[in-house]
Amino acid sequence: MGVGTLVFGPVTSKEQNHKVNTGIPREELAARRERLLTHICDQKLSGYVLFDEHYIQYFTSFGFLATERPVAFAANASGEMVVFVPEFEVERVREETEFERVESYPEYPGIEHPMLILGRVLRDLGITGAVAADSDGYPGILGYAGPSLSEVMGGVTAALSPFIESLMVCKSDAEISLIRESARWCEAGHRLLERYSRPGATEAQAALRASQEATLQMLDTLGSSFGGQQGSADGVSVGYRGQIGRRSSWAHAIAHNIEFQPGDVLVTETSAPIWGYNAELERTLIIGPPSDEVRRLFEHMLAAQQVALNAFRPGATCADIDRAVLGYFEANELMPYWRQHVGHAIGLRDHEAPFLDIGDHTTLAPGMVFTIEPGVYSPTVGGFRHSDTVVVTADGIDVLTDYPKDIESLTIEL
Repeated sequence: MGVGTLVFGPVTSKEQNHKVNTGIPREELAARRERLLTHICDQKLSGYVLFDEHYIQYFTSFGFLATERPVAFAANASGEMVVFVPEFEVERVREETEFERVESYPEYPGIEHPMLILGRVLRDLGITGAVAADSDGYPGILGYAGPSLSEVMGGVTAALSPFIESLMVCKSDAEISLIRESARWCEAGHRLLERYSRPGATEAQAALRASQEATLQMLDTLGSSFGGQQGSADGVSVGYRGQIGRRSSWAHAIAHNIEFQPGDVLVTETSAPIWGYNAELERTLIIGPPSDEVRRLFEHMLAAQQVALNAFRPGATCADIDRAVLGYFEANELMPYWRQHVGHAIGLRDHEAPFLDIGDHTTLAPGMVFTIEPGVYSPTVGGFRHSDTVVVTADGIDVLTDYPKDIESLTIEL
């Protein structure tokens, strides 16, 4: 199994001689923060605060498990930074990151609410009055409740998310390398998933076996260059999410541990984050010889995806891609089988903006990474969807996923 070359940042040593790898070069992380700081200063704000785990990872490469306990990353207008975590995270943060200033609170909700403690930390850093933030306080996840940031700071909170999202749209060479590596492991997991998907087996049996084997292969091959895991079993994840038989026409079905049967149409899903960055690979599989109707809908799905791929060109918009596919559906009287737009951007999150949708008029630019996944959905026959991950180039696209698409290759023999 071939594995691409990973592009990581320089590795440095801390006083305890612990090596820290970020997946993204430190110079690139610093440049991102500098752009954010320039934006803050242009608005005459005293600093910024980030709560979202993906935004914090984007600017610092710091990964954490987002729970009801608030975590924040902040910097003042001079660029002095602080990370704010629950006390039990301090040792790990000092060991695994290079933050010079780590502040903490005992526990949530605690005797004194963490947001009140954060307010004192921010004021000590010189962040007062109007402040920029990705949300007006820690988001209400997993039962969290607390005062807003503007209430704690006694000033206005300027919305920061739109600017951050604009920064994340075009990926750097380092980000694309990580997504490309993710694609390789999506492919590896998918091959195993096909191997274990046989009549009589169940969805869970095939998915768990393939995911575990692919994850172990990835860990053995990549070692420490793979990046951190939230859980011990995190890595390659492949399966069907309930998209089996007639349920494959439900684009966002849920798993039911269904037993595979001859004639089933299956729609796969894959994930293999590398330092948090994701590719997506999906395929339509057929168990046993396809019927004439299955073959007809499969071929239309293939043609629709090719229409989308062909529509990428300099100056095109996201809407142009979706409009081209809708034109194919209309010309071939397939609109009753249409249910969703062509695709979405992908990176640190499985779904990112912009979207390949007729209502999104964003102009395509080099470095944007998208999934291309127009589907054909028949309530009586099943769903047909291939998803490939592509990066926009100066003159078209580079397809990052490499996996057979034809019905012969994707038919599981009885």
